Amino acid sequence: MRLKEALSVLSKSSPYAVSTERSATNQNILDDVKSYLYIQMPIEEAVNKTISSFGANDKKILFLCGSSGDGKSELLTKAKVNFGSRMKFHLDATHSFDPHGTAIQTLDKVFDEFEASSSPLVVGINAGMLGNYAEEGQNQLIRSKISEYLKNKNTQDDTAIFINFEDYPKFEIGEDGYKCDFAKKLLQRITQQENNIIRQLIEKEKLQQNDISTLRLIANFELLSLPSVQKVIIDLLFKARLMRDQFLTARALLDFVHELLLGDGYLFDNLFAGGDNELANKIENFDPAHFRTKEIDRFILAFDLGLPDEEFDVFKNALNQLGITNIETGAQYLRLFYLLKYDDFANNYHISFAGDFNESLIKSYLTVYQLHKSYNGDSNQKNNLKEFYRDTLIAAIRTYINRNAPKLGKKFFLLSDFGNYQIAAPADLTMDSKSISNATTTSSAFFNAHLKLQDKKFKLPININLLSLLININNGYRPNKHDKNSVILLDELAAEIVQQAKAAKEIVITGVDGKYHLELDDEDIMVNEG
Repeated sequence: MRLKEALSVLSKSSPYAVSTERSATNQNILDDVKSYLYIQMPIEEAVNKTISSFGANDKKILFLCGSSGDGKSELLTKAKVNFGSRMKFHLDATHSFDPHGTAIQTLDKVFDEFEASSSPLVVGINAGMLGNYAEEGQNQLIRSKISEYLKNKNTQDDTAIFINFEDYPKFEIGEDGYKCDFAKKLLQRITQQENNIIRQLIEKEKLQQNDISTLRLIANFELLSLPSVQKVIIDLLFKARLMRDQFLTARALLDFVHELLLGDGYLFDNLFAGGDNELANKIENFDPAHFRTKEIDRFILAFDLGLPDEEFDVFKNALNQLGITNIETGAQYLRLFYLLKYDDFANNYHISFAGDFNESLIKSYLTVYQLHKSYNGDSNQKNNLKEFYRDTLIAAIRTYINRNAPKLGKKFFLLSDFGNYQIAAPADLTMDSKSISNATTTSSAFFNAHLKLQDKKFKLPININLLSLLININNGYRPNKHDKNSVILLDELAAEIVQQAKAAKEIVITGVDGKYHLELDDEDIMVNEG
């Protein structure tokens, strides 16, 4: 078998992209490749443990919930081999037994058979179908179980158990940064040196006379084999999760790797080529060829003009050992520099651009996220968080609320405008340490900031895009229509803060004829000018 055929199992268009039950007599080398690439995830351990706990006569249902492409069918196909003799499996609840029927009707039949039997049932089901059955299904008991789960997220009772891929996120943020074990293990499995059916095919290809596309594929595989390159790819996947809200599913990742290796260009171009892969489509927005810094602009200009650069020539010559030749544009080299930014390669010409590829926003997000997640009242944690709340969050909120009254200063919040007059009130908006201590942070995509004003508490979900907007506001940026999603959150919080600030016993009125302080004392109003 040729290498390209073996790698075809990675593609989402491959019949191997969705797991089906194949008899042993129909197994071939593509099945062996797919089996080799299989990575067991923590959710599989939970599923197998739950299924193992079922007795042969237990009247229980396990719902394995998730989204399309996350690996439900693959997981349950394996579980059926091990446990199918003593329980019923329905691998994909989006399918219908009857070409004239619906998936809902199929589930009705499956649940009726479950109630008439004495054995457990395992169902793989998409989140959308779960909601559809709760609305349209005929089995009232099952509908009530699903509705209760969707409402309260109770994962089990005496009859139904729910295990959801959402509760097993691919990315986790810890004290040492973030990790994505699934992507890391998959890339390592594809490229490992020993006992690797794919690498064996690579070595065979190297011994043959190959066309340009195969030589490029071999070069791409060698690039992908570098741990430093794998780290860059995982960084970009994490960036897509944070900044583009892109979930990572098993099928999408496998297809993404297929495009990296077998796309029209070298891996560093394929990485940012976009296309119909959902991951590549989001990562395209992070193309380093679009970065604009002094050093990058200088490099592009020198390259376009063909100016001599001996250090660059040494670097280019060293690329031959990776099988990389005929790079035609400066943009391609920038992508290659970015891909190798963690690597010690040749004369390290590419390292001079490391500062231009700085991911300071992600580092800031990870730092503040972790401070919220692990907060226990430690003095160092508290001081670091207070700095974020004071200098970034509260400062940006105040600037945003007072954007039409920039001279009010740090003490006051604008309440309203009346022609040439503005009314403001003092508001001591502060970090709510107690709420932070009691909060639970689960998703890596956002953390909840907690504030208080007088006896009123506020909660603001902050993702990396909102964090970026807060930082930019403090640097003088005025939000516009492109910041719509983040601005909505700011608007809602600002309205709550202004409403609470109206309860203050002091207000300030500013206008063309000066500034007036009004202090309310029971039924008296004291007015001070200036």
